[in-house]
Formats: sequence, C-alpha cells, structure tokens
Amino acid sequence: MASCVHIIGGGVAGLAAAVEVAGSGRRVIVHEAGRACGGRARSYEDKQLGCRIDNGNHLLLSANKTVFRYLAMTGGTDTLTGPGIPIFPFVDLAEGARWTLDLSRGRMPWWVFQPHRRVPDMRVVELRSLQKLMQAGENEHVSDCLLPGALSRRLLEPFAISALNTSCETGSAALLGAVVKESLSLGGKACVPWFPKDGLSETLVDPALAHLAILQAEVRTQSRISALDVSRGRVTALHGPDGAIPLTEEDTVVLAVPAPVAETLLTPHVPGFQTPNAFESILNLHFRLDAAPQALGSFARARFMGLVGSIAEWVFLRGDILSVTVSAANRFAEQDPDDLARAIWHDVRRACDPVLKEPLPATPPHQRVVWEKRATFAATPEQNRLRPGAATQLVNLALAGDWTATGLPATLEGAMRSGVKAVHTLGLRRPS
Repeated sequence: MASCVHIIGGGVAGLAAAVEVAGSGRRVIVHEAGRACGGRARSYEDKQLGCRIDNGNHLLLSANKTVFRYLAMTGGTDTLTGPGIPIFPFVDLAEGARWTLDLSRGRMPWWVFQPHRRVPDMRVVELRSLQKLMQAGENEHVSDCLLPGALSRRLLEPFAISALNTSCETGSAALLGAVVKESLSLGGKACVPWFPKDGLSETLVDPALAHLAILQAEVRTQSRISALDVSRGRVTALHGPDGAIPLTEEDTVVLAVPAPVAETLLTPHVPGFQTPNAFESILNLHFRLDAAPQALGSFARARFMGLVGSIAEWVFLRGDILSVTVSAANRFAEQDPDDLARAIWHDVRRACDPVLKEPLPATPPHQRVVWEKRATFAATPEQNRLRPGAATQLVNLALAGDWTATGLPATLEGAMRSGVKAVHTLGLRRPS
C-alpha cells in the first residue's frame, strides 16, 4: 500500500504542498477544518451585498515565481488579469497630486530620470532608501532606512505597510528588503501587477482542487484535526472528527495551520516550540454600486489605485464593486466600524471621482466591512525571530504557513513557498 501524506490545513500553504506532492505515487489527504479551502485567500457568497466577494484583496507581482509555478501546474494562470505592464496609479489626497508610477522594463531604473514616470517631487538620492532596506540587519526597522522625502511618503511607506501589514516604525526592514530584492531591484519585468479576474477562489482554490481530484488526492472539508499522537519522535495518529487516524511508519504530515493552532497541536510533544504570537489585522471594505462605473486613464487599465494621505492604501475596481484595503488595521480597532466606513467612502469618492465618467453617489447603496482580526503575524524584528523553519523534532512532520521562516513577510508567495519547502523537507519531492 502506498504511503500517505496528510496535509493538515487547506489554506494556500496546504494547497501548495498538496499540489507539489500529488502525482508522486503517494496517497495525499488534505484535512481542512472549515467548509471550504483557501483560508484567508478565498471567495464566498455574501448575503449582505447579494453577490460573491473575496475575503481580502491580493495584488500579485510577476516576481512571485512560486505562485505562478503553482498556477501553471493547476491551470489557473488564465484566471488572472492586469494591465500587462508595470504601472501603478496613485493619488495623494493630502496634497491633491496624481501620478502613475511607470517602471522601466529592464533592471536599469531609467524611470527615475523621467518626471512623468516617477513619484512627483522625489529626488534621485532618495533611492538610497532601497539600498539601505536590502542591506538591513535583522534588528532594524523600516523607518530607520527611509530617507525623508516624496519617494518615502508617496511610495515606500505605503508599499511597506501593504507588504508587511505592519507600521514602518515597528516593521522589519530586513523583511521588506527581501521583498525589494525580489521585485523593485529586478526592474519592471518583475513588477507587473496581476489579480484574479473573477475571485480568489476561482484563481487559487478551484483550479487546485480540480487538479488534485484528477491526481486522486482526497480533500476533506469540515475535518478538524484536534490532536496528535506521538511516539519515539514521530506522529503515529491524527485525531479527527471521526476518531483516531493511525499513521504507518512511511506516512508523513505537513502541518499547514495558523500559528496558534500549530502551537496548540505541537507544544505537548515538542518542548520549547514557539511561533509568532503578535498579530495584525486587515480591514477590507466592499462597496457595491447600482452599476459598474466606467474608469478613465491608467485607472481604467490597471483597475486599482494606490491611496496616499488616506485611511486605506488601495482601492480596486471589479465590475460594480469598489474594494478597499486598510493594512496594519489594529490602530483602528477602537473606532466605530460605521464611522470608519463613512470616512473611507469619503476618501474613495475624492480619489475616484476625477478618474470616473460619472461621480460616485454620496452614500454607497450597499457596503460590507470584512475585518480579519489575525490576518498576519506582526512583521517586527522580534516576531520574525520566533518563526520556526519547516523541519521539526518530529521526523515525519514538517511545518508550512506564511508565519514560518520563509524569509518573506506574510504574503501569498511566502505561504506557497512554505508549502513547497515542507514537502522537500520531508523528502517527498526534490527541489526543481
């Protein structure tokens, strides 16, 4: 009988692990505690809005090699859309400026010498901030590396908050530097933005589930693993909703669950096991309009816009829905959600009205607030040091998740990279 790979958790990390090992001759079983796979990157039918929405907004870059490899393997590549070129429309609501960052296609940053393609009022010397980030030590904060000026305020600070989901004052400069090394430093070809045409599930989940079904992998939803049996340094059984699931000597486990769940499952068996224990929230607001607005200029091509001097960092236009993302949202935890939504809609109108054929209504017809309280670990130097690697003291169990030591902040790329790494750590596949 073929050995079995049990993947606990059907989020992006778990699905990436399943896709990596499926077809290897081993039986693959994914145990997902919820009703659907995808974790924090999925779509669902929202009764309040009367339509299907994503539980968050995710902007991919062409540099995300692990994500694009996963999409190529699952057949999800054609479900993406984007401008096809490295452009990023921005508006500064505090100072009334608008521009489109238009990066050079090659590695040489010619864009910084062309005023119509760069951040307004930036100075070339401010690019030293990028070098400082890429050379940052593990104890440095993002704010330590940013030179004062327009480049930091209008690009690097919002970029940092979005990438780290943590403020610049407390966020890890080394983690942001790792993102810069894999994107901006490689030029525009690495920075082409992409996002799902229809929804996160249609891109990241449904094609993977279809692919896994073809390869005879089993995906069990509403299958919460509540405990592990361990003997002589290996997992011998999983405790699921229907009782114990015994493991043979050849069976392996990928634990791809949130950090607190991993700590609960492993602490009884792995002395001193630690995970990140401080978290940041993300606030997403979805405003559904009576009709799809018609965008103009670079906003029409990109379908998203960066916001500076606003509560939110990004606004996405998807049909008749305007979706807004507020990163590092713990700072707004004490505010009334309705008051916050009104303030954000005011910002959205100021940002979007000049680049739409018709102005937005004074009040959105329908709105939905989605507040993910523990969206990511707080990407501080202290929390980064708590991230464990894929290997554990249990010889047949490896860890996966964006909170593990991927070298990146909690991103889709990091999550998928961790799933692949877990499979390689267990010797189930060799790195390609």
